[in-house]
Amino acid sequence: MLSLFIQETPKDQKGELDVNTQSIIEKLDTWLDGFIKNIPNILVAILVFIAFIYIARFFGRTVKKLLKKRGRDNFGEILGSFTKWVLLIVGVMLSLTIMSPNLSPADLIAGLGVSSVAIGFAFKDILQNWLAGILILMRRPFEIGDQIVVNGFEGTVERIETRATIIRQYNGKRIVVPNSEIYTNSVKVITANDLIRSQYDIGLGYDQDREKAMQILKETIENTEGVSSEKPVDVLPWDQADSWLTIRVRWWTNSDRPDVVKAFSKVILNTQNAMDEAGIDLPFPTQIEIKNAHNFEELKEKANNSKENKEEKKEE
Repeated sequence: MLSLFIQETPKDQKGELDVNTQSIIEKLDTWLDGFIKNIPNILVAILVFIAFIYIARFFGRTVKKLLKKRGRDNFGEILGSFTKWVLLIVGVMLSLTIMSPNLSPADLIAGLGVSSVAIGFAFKDILQNWLAGILILMRRPFEIGDQIVVNGFEGTVERIETRATIIRQYNGKRIVVPNSEIYTNSVKVITANDLIRSQYDIGLGYDQDREKAMQILKETIENTEGVSSEKPVDVLPWDQADSWLTIRVRWWTNSDRPDVVKAFSKVILNTQNAMDEAGIDLPFPTQIEIKNAHNFEELKEKANNSKENKEEKKEE
């Protein structure tokens, strides 16, 4: 096979090929013959791998469509991608065993296991976030569009990706939270239920008609736009301060933040107007400033003189 190459190979003084050069040529010749004999297996392996590419794409898209019909688009994207890559890996392993008959599936699996351990250590954080993302999408503690609080960040869930969850804060800022932090920490889901309760404390003067004031507060809040009529409004005496009786009012609104904020603002404004119209006093903290007519330095000097006089009398 390599006769022409051998003829052109440099010879020593005795006209013989160098031993090392000849062994290399023989080895290359053996490899080339083996490759030619293995061409049918290589072609079959390529065809099998191409077939697995189409199979992986088909099953990946099928999984995405099935989950999309159930309203779980994000989970469908991730699970579909995962299915596709698993099938591609199976296709690669099968193609390698066809191309090299001496290579058994057990050897490939063993090698894959060792590689998986090495890859796991190298990409620990990435894999941890990826697995946490899968679990979040499977268990669905919250959905896209929910308002949550995690690690001190509050906002609306925009996307749930394999690596992180994207949160849009109410001021427009975007927060990227790794999925592993979400999965291992407490998450407050504000919009988990349709209704959410808000509260507000009002100070009522001790000399005011408490029963009348509490009735006005209750009626005013019940008639405020945005306050839910499904649950009652609570008006409760809550605390006794120095200058007023604290009344705590509670009401329910839709759990979406815009509805909560609007209703809260209207409750404060409407209750203040209602109290003013009824002539009920809502006291505010007052401070009394007492000014000493004497200069502090003068008082200090007098105190020192008095002390010295007492000491002199004791000595006498």
